[in-house]
Amino acid sequence: MTDDEKAAAARAAIEGGRAVLGVELGSTRIKACLIGDDGGTVIATGAHDWENRFVDRRWTYSLEDVESGLQAAWADLAADAQRRYGVTVTSLRALGVSAMMHGYLAFDADGGLLVPFRTWRNTSTGPAAAELSEAFGVNIPMRWSVAHLRQAVLDDEEHVSRIASITTLAGYVHRRLSGRDVLGVGDASGVFPIDSATHDYDEGMLARFDGLVDGRLPALRGLLPEVLDAGAAAGELTAEGAALLDPSGVLQAGAVLCPPEGDAGTGMVATNSVAPREGNISVGTSVFAMVVLEGPLAQQHHELDLVTTPSGEPVAMVHCNNGASELGAWAGLFTRFAAASGSDLDADAVFGVLFQEALAGEGDAGGLLAYNLLSGEPIAGLDEGRPLVVRTPDSRFTLANFMRAQIYGVFGTLALGMRVLAGEGVRLDRMLAHGGLFRTEGVAERFLAGALDAPVVVGETAAEGGAWGIAVLAAYTASGADSDLSTWLDEQVFAGAAFRTVEPQADDVAAFAAYLDRYSAGLAIERAAVEAL
Repeated sequence: MTDDEKAAAARAAIEGGRAVLGVELGSTRIKACLIGDDGGTVIATGAHDWENRFVDRRWTYSLEDVESGLQAAWADLAADAQRRYGVTVTSLRALGVSAMMHGYLAFDADGGLLVPFRTWRNTSTGPAAAELSEAFGVNIPMRWSVAHLRQAVLDDEEHVSRIASITTLAGYVHRRLSGRDVLGVGDASGVFPIDSATHDYDEGMLARFDGLVDGRLPALRGLLPEVLDAGAAAGELTAEGAALLDPSGVLQAGAVLCPPEGDAGTGMVATNSVAPREGNISVGTSVFAMVVLEGPLAQQHHELDLVTTPSGEPVAMVHCNNGASELGAWAGLFTRFAAASGSDLDADAVFGVLFQEALAGEGDAGGLLAYNLLSGEPIAGLDEGRPLVVRTPDSRFTLANFMRAQIYGVFGTLALGMRVLAGEGVRLDRMLAHGGLFRTEGVAERFLAGALDAPVVVGETAAEGGAWGIAVLAAYTASGADSDLSTWLDEQVFAGAAFRTVEPQADDVAAFAAYLDRYSAGLAIERAAVEAL
């Protein structure tokens, strides 16, 4: 299609109410993505920047910021559609909500928030996570909702006696838009363990939890949202929900909603990695890898979470609390230097220059080590983080080596977890990558291929990420398709899609393995820094 034909098709989809909206509340941005009725073409986007807050030693976002951020992202998208096509978005065929997974939102019987939102980034639930992992026989990470709930009971928090429901951030926003208290199975699998046969909460573990709390809470099932597979209808946009997104009153009610999902599930959809022996990696404030399993793991590992795809297939997840934030901070410093020196390079251009420079670095990053740990990192056994750059007197301290060490550092704790997965004999045909880190072609994906010793694939939709992924899930729901999600994605969304694939190079594999050994040994420095600073 010509550009004019594409614009005409987009305009017709918007005017005909056939466009599909995806909204994702990520750690640093709320993104909105509007796709056409062909299943995946992006026709308008919007975004709003936000940041978590560290209040009373907990990472949180206020619900007021959630509401204003949703409205800002929608307004930005609506303005983009008006600017591109000269039309106003008044109605939608379908929409979906995604957000950072896990965490803890607890409400009373009147729907009032009992304590500030506790995000996935908090690591204060160690005793509860350890107790539940032993009781259930599966790894329960500290960030999971059930760990937060159990810890609140252990700590005898005042609000516990008034809890009537708990949910995730995606579940909360979905409830505000539709009035329904539901979760997609992928997001639900970060709340409580899922039974792979029923795609619902594990009944035996529910009973064990109820026994542990000994009457301090109502039966847990009654506190949790209903679980739905991908493709299920999860309500309609109400008049109140439309007004939440668009206070101007232009947006009409009635769009069908897909089940709300976590950012891990939408990342799998965005990279078309929902079939066994496929995996994906998402890099943002956190970094995580998802590998769809062919069968159960032999042992329990604290480095691995057992979650699901949006359609309920078992997945091993390696989740790291710390991703590209520290790298972004350094890029911001260099961007300011460029501006102070009179250069007209913008932030994206600076990123490109720095990433290209990293390619000239030595395989071992010149002996440098970079730790991106702004917060605690369970895989590394750290309750708190301290960002560090470490070198010895004989390290080769060049910009190229510094940048290579920073990019290596983004993948450091992830690679430690992936080593555990490899030890289980899990085979990986390819790793599909998405996130802004991969916008500079040929850099991050090359280093990642070396870190994983597996092919890394980046698609055209990598920069759109989860907002696009949840829009695609909403289109899947609206389509009423009889085919399974993997088949539908192959046939309706990714047929003919362009991907670039980077095969691991032997030198890169050896260099990163040596780097990771030094990185692992150097974690002792990180622990000392946490104690001293």
